[in-house]
Amino acid sequence: MAELDRRYEQTVGRADEAVIDQGLRSYMLRVYNYMASGVAITGVVAYAVYAMSVVTGADGSITGLTAFGNLMYASGFKWIVIFAPLAMVFFLSFKIQSLNVGTAQALFWLFSALMGASISSIFLVYAGESIARVFFITAAAFGALSLWGYTTKKDISGWGSFLFMGLIGIILASIVNLFIGSTALQFAVSVIGVLVFAGLTAYDTQQIKEMYDVQDDGTVAGKKAVMGALRLYLDFINLFLMLLQLFGQNRS
Repeated sequence: MAELDRRYEQTVGRADEAVIDQGLRSYMLRVYNYMASGVAITGVVAYAVYAMSVVTGADGSITGLTAFGNLMYASGFKWIVIFAPLAMVFFLSFKIQSLNVGTAQALFWLFSALMGASISSIFLVYAGESIARVFFITAAAFGALSLWGYTTKKDISGWGSFLFMGLIGIILASIVNLFIGSTALQFAVSVIGVLVFAGLTAYDTQQIKEMYDVQDDGTVAGKKAVMGALRLYLDFINLFLMLLQLFGQNRS
């Protein structure tokens, strides 16, 4: 009888683990799908804003800005464009509990579009081939780091405080550099930024995995997926921008 009880408990345990594993895979796939859709929206909007903002010659070189381009890149409105995504991040983070899943998802996509408008100026600075090359390098690095964060048995939660301090330092230094334009400071921010966002990619992936609870209903799980996608999206975009600043080739 004891042997039968033991086998029953093992069978039930394996069944429970299978349910959790399947649920976790579905949850993480949802996170990555949201994140990937956000990156795609950002890319499309960034290029569209750039294309509507510039006048190009027959050889593809930029010869001037359109009226829309002057608004986006040469007027006080550019500061609204730059800081709008940051405001949206805070809004979504603080209001997520009071939102339904559909609204949270729509706001994430709106944020992705605003981010696209905010970073569209990279097409003014860097060659298109260089942007594409750094993007694929970022995608490969992000995928490897996120996979490690998902599969490692090592608890890396202790990284959080150090990465957070590094992130705050990067944000403050970047804001200061918007006004002083120091090349040396920008290089230092880029190098440190690559290290910080590489660490955050692995750290956030593990934290998002740990957030999963098989008992969550559809609404809670959906909100967790959106916020998880937001975290990974920010890691990806910032890692891309830092690598672009280090290895991007300027337009000739």
